[in-house]
Parts: sequence; C-alpha cells; structure tokens
Amino acid sequence: MNGECILETRGLVKQFNEFVAVNGVSLRVERGSIHALIGPNGAGKTTVFNLLTRFIPVTRGEIRFRGEDITGARPADIARRGMVRSFQVSAVFPALTAVENIRVALQRKLGTSFHFWRTERSLEALDARAVELLAEVGLAEHSDTVTVELPYGRKRALELATTLALDPEVMLLDEPTQGMGHEDVGRVVALIRRVAQGRTVLMVEHNLSVVQDLADRVTVLARGQVLAEGSYGEVSKDPAVLEAYIGAPA
Repeated sequence: MNGECILETRGLVKQFNEFVAVNGVSLRVERGSIHALIGPNGAGKTTVFNLLTRFIPVTRGEIRFRGEDITGARPADIARRGMVRSFQVSAVFPALTAVENIRVALQRKLGTSFHFWRTERSLEALDARAVELLAEVGLAEHSDTVTVELPYGRKRALELATTLALDPEVMLLDEPTQGMGHEDVGRVVALIRRVAQGRTVLMVEHNLSVVQDLADRVTVLARGQVLAEGSYGEVSKDPAVLEAYIGAPA
C-alpha cells in the first residue's frame, strides 16, 4: 500500500470473558479510499466497528487516526475528530421531516444538540445547509416529508445525509444496503460512490456485488482474525476465503 494511511489498528483484540471476538486485527485504511470489511457471520466485523468508534473498550492493541493514538478516546471525541459511523438499523427520527432530521444533526455539529426550546427562527439559519445535504443524497423533493413515510432505501439515504451533516473525514458504514431490494441497492451504491468523493469510507457489507462494485481494497475477517486482504479480485479467488464462505476445501 503506497497511499497515506488515515486509520490504522495494530494487533487489535477484544475479549468477552473467555471468548475472543477480535484477535490481533491489524488494519490500514488509505486516505480517500473505499475499504470494505467482509467475512461470514460471527467474523467480528461489527465488533471491530464498535472498537474503532469506542462503543466498547479495547482489550489489547492500538487504534490510530491521522497518526494519533485514539485507543482510549471517548466516542464523542472520535466523532469530533472526524470519524462518524452509521448503523445497521436506520437511525433517524421517524416523526420529524427529512429537513428536521438534518437540522438536528447540524445542531450536533454546532454543539447545540437537541435545543428544541430554541425559537424556530434561530434554527432557520441551518435550513440552507440542510437543503444542500438533502440534495446531495437525492432527497431534495422529500425535504418536508415526514420520515416515517419515506421508503426504506430513502430512509438510509437520509441517514447518510445526517452523517454528512457532521462533516466527517472518515465514514464508517455498517451494512449500508442491508434489507434492501435490488433497485434501492443500486441507488445507495451510487450514493455512496458520490459522497465518498473527498472522503474515506470503511464499510461492513454482506452483499459481495456491492463490495466488488465499490471497494478499492477488501479485508476479510474470519473467527476474529484477518484471513486475507487485497483487491476484490484477489480475495475472491483466495482458497482460504472460499473455504470460510462456502466450505470449499482450501
């Protein structure tokens, strides 16, 4: 790898009592790349995400972001530094409109989160940026739509917009196409490609056609360890990867 490394783990370990969920994972994510983390169920992918964003503490090892050790940082500090995560389940406010959801995220960026007692006029200053973000994810015409009325794929697009509202340098996307039909998958793949311009993306994704389409580099986990790493073409032909996924003899 010749590019600049923006996010790195060194010998990352997470142990729950006697069970080792993540076992010595060393990962390098290049600035400006789309890097996919894949593997069969139980491989430790989401646990790695939880460690990177400090939702759970590291047992051993080190996490470095832009060259700085963030292993002991708080989750809020991670987000403020510019690494923001989305979740498997769409995390938006269903009773708010699309633009109101973006406005809440923009308030977080300003440090005025959830100040619902502020006057409507004081929050209108955020609307221009909120509308820009909705347009960026193809939701401009749904600005005033109550979120619960949006189709599932467009809810995920809205979630991406709320992530973008925090102005992330690195976006961690956890199963961005989970539960989607073919049409929504295609729309979200195009959306990820668009919002990745000028940013770094690390994503966990089960849909291998999405990984093939988007990822510059792929890391394969199995039983909490790195099994293979390289381009999609390289890892998809690796006998150990085939064995882990479909039980073919290595």
